[in-house]
Amino acid sequence: MIGLFDSGTGGLSVLREIVKLLPDEKYVFYADNAHCPYGEKSPEFIRERCRVITRTLLAEGADIIVAACNTATAAAIRTLREEFPVRFIGMEPAVKPAALGTRTGVIGVLATAGTLKGSKYLATKGNFEDNCTIVEHVGRGFVELVERGALTGPEAEATVRESLEPLLEAGADTVVLGCTHYPFLLETLQKVAGPGIRFIDPAPAVARHLIYVMVQERLLSEGEATRALAKVIELAEAEAMGKQRTAPARVPDVRLISSGDPLPLQRMFRLLYPAVQKTENK
Repeated sequence: MIGLFDSGTGGLSVLREIVKLLPDEKYVFYADNAHCPYGEKSPEFIRERCRVITRTLLAEGADIIVAACNTATAAAIRTLREEFPVRFIGMEPAVKPAALGTRTGVIGVLATAGTLKGSKYLATKGNFEDNCTIVEHVGRGFVELVERGALTGPEAEATVRESLEPLLEAGADTVVLGCTHYPFLLETLQKVAGPGIRFIDPAPAVARHLIYVMVQERLLSEGEATRALAKVIELAEAEAMGKQRTAPARVPDVRLISSGDPLPLQRMFRLLYPAVQKTENK
């Protein structure tokens, strides 16, 4: 079983990409929305919440855990790896592909304050600053919009514009989405940015890395991994041809757990899949 967690519903954007490649796996997803957002909270608080969540996911039967939250990854992934006998997959803002793909030499990073202060992000940023200009901005209000399901409309556009425009004014032609909530605002981000601006979601890369680690841990056979990676090629070809995303053929086997009000998690899950399973409150 694959466990995932996030401060709220944003990690479902990661689950979505993993399920595309591994539709037959069982999943348990923990949304810590009683304490969402994590962005302005102390690393100590986040680490303790991640410990609690990890214990819950392990009790549910998780064999491997994805910290589907950039802020939690920055604050806690090292601690979790030291304290628990299970493999953890973390998030990392996709600075490298942005740096390789920019035309203007300027890339933008939208993330939480916690992610932008994290040592892993700062190290990654330092590897590319000599070759391009990196401009950053906290996506203020983005997480709250997603948790309320306000993904489009005037309020969403105004909130997105306030954080996105400084990056565009600095000349960024590629923007990294450094929080798992932000891909759910992609339609609004694209509308505000206009044509010619590329947004990079790191979730597909995380899904591919998960397959590699699961093979290492003997949680996935080589045959299963080969089929999953063939799906990667199929999805890439479809995107290159401009094909629209099709609705999932079926609802994945996902157990949803919320530390607070389960409605935001249920609402977002229904947007991704045609039917929703019961969400437990913990």
